Amino acid sequence: MRTPTQSPTRRERRAPAVHPSPDRRERRRLETRERLYRAALELFGERGFLETTVEDITEAADVGKGTFFNHFPTKEHVLAAYGGERIAAVERALEKARATTGSVLEVLGELATDSAGQSHENPAVLRAIYAAHASCAPVRAELQKRMRTSRKMLAEIISLAQKRGEIRSDAAPIELARVIQTVVIGFTMAWALNPETHFQATASKTWNLIAPSLRAGAVRSGTERKRN
Repeated sequence: MRTPTQSPTRRERRAPAVHPSPDRRERRRLETRERLYRAALELFGERGFLETTVEDITEAADVGKGTFFNHFPTKEHVLAAYGGERIAAVERALEKARATTGSVLEVLGELATDSAGQSHENPAVLRAIYAAHASCAPVRAELQKRMRTSRKMLAEIISLAQKRGEIRSDAAPIELARVIQTVVIGFTMAWALNPETHFQATASKTWNLIAPSLRAGAVRSGTERKRN
């Protein structure tokens, strides 16, 4: 045993190892994942989904190839993450619709005109994503899965609006949800192919055309006009 007058040994003088805190490690992990995700989307827009390799993505993100697979099993999973962001936006809209004391139809309109968060995207990225859906079976299957999930949540929002007398009740919520999805995909694709205007302006104009046909009383008003 060392006496009080003895100097510390080398082992005792060694500073304790400093390890990143769990929060810091998680923050770094999320930052790396986001860097890979953004690099992949940018390359998809520049080169196309099929022409972009994992090596291209890791080089652009300045990380090793193994790091990519720590975050995404395949490059198709990058598009799954992209779709996950859109589903999260629909989830937020559903929560807002449940909580609001105002108009549920307005909540639905806000979601549709922002296209679940796509208004900030580069049209080239959207074109690449649509092309991937059209040409790659695994990506297309993932898209169908996401659309079914989103459609169910949209139907719940519509059902809330029907119960409040805001939306016509002569059609099932799931069918109205399908129509809204089709319209949103349509004007998003049209804008991506020919982005002459601001996305949200185009989306708002389209929504303002279809929203009156969703309102309660739309069928009755249309029938009365025909009779007159």
